[in-house]
Amino acid sequence: MKNVLALSIVFWFFVGFIGPLCAQQDYEAPTLKSDDGWTLVLFPDTQSYVKFKRNQPILDLMANWVVENIDPLNIQLVLHVGDLVEHNAILNPDGKIGNQPGKSQWEAVSKSMGAFDDKVPFIATTGNHDYGIKNIENRKTSYNDYFPIDKNFHTQKLLREHALDEEGMPTLTNAAYEFKAPDGRRFLVLVLEFAPREANLNWAKEVVSKNEYQDHTVILLTHSYLNRNNEHIETEGYPISDKNYGKAVWEKLVKPSANIQMVFSGHIGAPDDMDGHVGFRTDLNAAGKKVHQMTFNAQALGGGWYGNGGDGWIRLLEFDGNQVSVSTFSPFFAISPSTRHLAWGDGPFKSFTFELD
Repeated sequence: MKNVLALSIVFWFFVGFIGPLCAQQDYEAPTLKSDDGWTLVLFPDTQSYVKFKRNQPILDLMANWVVENIDPLNIQLVLHVGDLVEHNAILNPDGKIGNQPGKSQWEAVSKSMGAFDDKVPFIATTGNHDYGIKNIENRKTSYNDYFPIDKNFHTQKLLREHALDEEGMPTLTNAAYEFKAPDGRRFLVLVLEFAPREANLNWAKEVVSKNEYQDHTVILLTHSYLNRNNEHIETEGYPISDKNYGKAVWEKLVKPSANIQMVFSGHIGAPDDMDGHVGFRTDLNAAGKKVHQMTFNAQALGGGWYGNGGDGWIRLLEFDGNQVSVSTFSPFFAISPSTRHLAWGDGPFKSFTFELD
């Protein structure tokens, strides 16, 4: 009996003290794999960080961690997959689905992403929750009001193309940004509105086919594209007309192109289920080039739809020549020695690589 008791004491000592201590010692902060590498940071849907005021400090932490690592990781771009807010224009939230009105949500995400304003280009697409009142009841959005082109002068310098909205006014919800990587490779980041209208798909086709972009590597940034089974989304039940979801975007824009090589999206999620937040597939476009299509979100992790907003997860993409190394990392977990052993994603969030043509 005494031996059993002694063994139990040793076991729980290891689990409660030695185990976490070993995990802390095993933790390694993100670093570049190559001296010639540079990093693109991908933010998931941030809507649940700003619909509850209590969660916004986590988003601030995430953004400021990126700023602190601009030099160590050679961060050149920060992209956002849309659904910046939960409610575009709600006036009186009930405290259950959120406790901040739409205006406060936009102010919150604009403030958090404002950490990049004088540091690094920030480019976002718009999701369904960025339109209408609660969830794209119409195509009205406050995005252009809270992310005007002169908000971030680094982003402004990259802007090359933009479409017009339904009222004939310039809009950044459909835009293209030209970026030259440290190794000289030229990129075009093409942004499309949620479930883009036919006219905006045609606009995008014209942009990527322009002579000046034929040698560029195009990244398409859109919101609704892949489901958790790595399939192109065919349809969704939102009350808007003239809409194109993932499958139509693939067939009408991406596949016929000669230079779109990456598609980044968000949108999908399932409560506390990492697998329900991600997707990845590679197909060939009409020119025979590989198109790597990646969906990344985290909004229902950390307690489901009404939890902490997504456990602080971001994606780090290191570019080194044609190779792209993808990892999933949480500055939220990394900030404390007691949780940093959780800071690197595994399972559906595990690291992987892909090759560009």
